[in-house]
Amino acid sequence: MKIAFHGAARTVTGSKHLITLSNGKKILLDCGMFQGMGHETIELNSDFGFHPADVNYLILSHAHIDHCGLIPKLVKDGYKGNIYATPATKDLAKVLMEDSAGIQENDIKYENKKRTLLGLPFLKPLYTTEDAIAAADKFISVEYDTWFTIDEQIEFCYTDAGHIIGSAAVHLRIKEEGKQTNITFSGDVGRYRDIILKSPAPFTQADYVIIESTYGNSLHDEHHPTAEALLKWIEHTCLKKKGKLIIPAFSVGRTQEILYSLNQLELEKRLPDLDYFVDSPLSTKATQIIKSYPQYFNERIRKVLLSDSDPFGFKGLKFVKTVDESKMLNYYKSPCVIISASGMAEAGRVKHHISNNIESSRNSILLTGYCEPHSLGGRLMRKPAEVSIFGQPHEVNAEIGEMRSMSAHGDYDDLSQFLSCQDTDKVKKLFIVHGEYPVQLDFQKRLLRKGFKEVDIPALHQEIKLA
Repeated sequence: MKIAFHGAARTVTGSKHLITLSNGKKILLDCGMFQGMGHETIELNSDFGFHPADVNYLILSHAHIDHCGLIPKLVKDGYKGNIYATPATKDLAKVLMEDSAGIQENDIKYENKKRTLLGLPFLKPLYTTEDAIAAADKFISVEYDTWFTIDEQIEFCYTDAGHIIGSAAVHLRIKEEGKQTNITFSGDVGRYRDIILKSPAPFTQADYVIIESTYGNSLHDEHHPTAEALLKWIEHTCLKKKGKLIIPAFSVGRTQEILYSLNQLELEKRLPDLDYFVDSPLSTKATQIIKSYPQYFNERIRKVLLSDSDPFGFKGLKFVKTVDESKMLNYYKSPCVIISASGMAEAGRVKHHISNNIESSRNSILLTGYCEPHSLGGRLMRKPAEVSIFGQPHEVNAEIGEMRSMSAHGDYDDLSQFLSCQDTDKVKKLFIVHGEYPVQLDFQKRLLRKGFKEVDIPALHQEIKLA
């Protein structure tokens, strides 16, 4: 048995891990899109490192684009098998993949207009909306905590990873040559004190563990709760400076956490009387899907539901639907809050809002989670004097802020707690994925100190034989 790491290897995005059995059968864990990798992004997303038609099964951990975003291309390029996911992941992945296709189609249309003038050949998107719809038809729902038999050799179980609604760690039992091998893939591990979701669940003993490491060498700020931090930025930007607060936020998970926190402020009669715009059709759809899975909420929010039927709604909240409505926000003169995708500010409507507001010192841009260093969000985190957006230079006069307390990824304490259910003497090897390489090196040292015997940091496309 072998495993090859075709994405999220010494980088955070593009999760793809391919297990090959001795008889040639192949299981793919996630099929994510690389994001925010600069000029390398297109090339990385164009080549899987394997032939899609050779893959027998795809098991998806959760619906974020860096984990599911290349599924339509996989299907288009020849994958014929089923796609396994939790029910919520199935629903979310459908709208996320279609949204990704729409963004690509619009970007390519714009790019091809320029190429026409230059006499260059047209470009094509990685996949179309039709490809995304075709891929969604291959999904099969699998509930948490149930061993699902794929074939006579392979069965797997999902446990709650606490990262976003429907997110899961994947636990495989693979039988070959009279021997059973247990492999756990963490997906993305959430936080044990999340304001909406249940904590990551413990899991059975594994022989091999594939663990994410986004925040493998840092601790989140627990001393500034999300609602308090948001209120501080709203008061500072909208009430004191009379400006706009632009919040790039992932459509699934982050947007709902922000809305929940703002709703809490309203319940406490502390929310400033302003307009709060959610300018992302995808965020609107995702919020409706998330509301339909209250069984995945933690105890605290379920208690809130007893007295508040909509924990994501409050006075002043407006969902922006059309492109024209989005453009009109450029002419909105009053102080306001604009929450828009994407979270890394690398694509979507938020990029336009940043472009139109970054040169005014009255405004603030509040980054609320991990941003790949090459993405627009990552560049803004370094607080440059000037930044290029859509190929045009902009002076950075707006205030740039960051809320580390909002990350949906666990820090090294959370990751350690996730692994605490394992007997380190029985784990033959632990593979660190989904992290920046310097972070992974620090996390590797921590894991070795905790007693894990072998801890590898695979390189992109590296294939490793399992004993």
